Amino acid sequence: MKEDFYDILGISKGASASEIKKAYRKKAVQYHPDKNPGDAEAEENFKKAAEAYEILSDPDKKARYDQYGHQAFENGGGGGGFGGMNMDDIFSQFGDIFGGGGGFGGFGGGGGGQRRSKGSNLRIRVKLTLEEIANGVEKKVKVKRKVQADGTTYKTCGTCNGSGQVVRITNTILGRMQTAAPCNACGGSGQQIDKKPNGADAQGLIVNEETVSIKIPAGVQDGMQLKVSGKGNEAPGNGFAGDLLVAIEELAHESLQREGDNLHYDLYISFSDAVLGGSKEIDTVSGKVRIKIDEGVQSGKILRLRGKGIPNLNGYGKGDLLVHVNVWTPKTVTKEQKTFFEKMKDDDHFSPSPEKSEKSFFEKVKDMFS
Repeated sequence: MKEDFYDILGISKGASASEIKKAYRKKAVQYHPDKNPGDAEAEENFKKAAEAYEILSDPDKKARYDQYGHQAFENGGGGGGFGGMNMDDIFSQFGDIFGGGGGFGGFGGGGGGQRRSKGSNLRIRVKLTLEEIANGVEKKVKVKRKVQADGTTYKTCGTCNGSGQVVRITNTILGRMQTAAPCNACGGSGQQIDKKPNGADAQGLIVNEETVSIKIPAGVQDGMQLKVSGKGNEAPGNGFAGDLLVAIEELAHESLQREGDNLHYDLYISFSDAVLGGSKEIDTVSGKVRIKIDEGVQSGKILRLRGKGIPNLNGYGKGDLLVHVNVWTPKTVTKEQKTFFEKMKDDDHFSPSPEKSEKSFFEKVKDMFS
């Protein structure tokens, strides 16, 4: 089972943004590869801390994690999951964490190492049926993304001499201050275009259509955003690709209404069915099922089919299917039918006599959400 992000950083769930940042800074220093050369366990802890900070430092991601846990950011297992990070993602955080410089040689601004640029993210919307959401699905989508054109070559940037940074010295009342910033000429990559084929843009990139497979876990909700790492636009030179952000759109079902992990179904029955009972076929996300209707069933009765709802995204079982029984009153009747019901007006069998065990409408609603 994946370790809790709060435990990784050693903080409580109610930690503030500054406390989260401070905790990550401490872990990053403790487990940084430069301080622990050849230590695989330290490198793994370094990556765990970075992934935890990526989620908990973003208010939207943190809210989703608090509600759904790790499954809100996973892509069905395997490398490149929705919440995964590579080392380039991690070191790109250091400018923020350490105030403009990583503080370690080879990475970030402080050590003078080359900065690898990241390509831009792409965003798509994927429409899912309720059945697909209930069972999980793998979608194959066509994505137009920028990739490096064959034949493109790069040379060392003449402005920063390949460092990816330019150093500026400013005279202040406190003395001479030295600051480092990404090189504007190469965008911090340390490289510039040398040669590029016809059709490529100024960065040596061309648009290529690619089929991307997206594994969507069961239980996702409308508006949720998933991430496929490395399937956005590529960056020029030695940079790395951005991400593909997948927004979930839930399509309306013909007869089922979703409420969290539970589903609702309106079952309309005739007056005869209500009196005599019987069975009815209804829709579920796993196909049609037949349910029993008891004799004398009352309109407003709620039948609960346990485990016939939507799987919880965090792995906590399945919701229920709540069948709402509605007795349909005919708007027109024949002369013979009208005569029959007129005779029944004074019949005790047709007089309302709710039992004390019968729950009120508000009690039924309360039970439905308990």
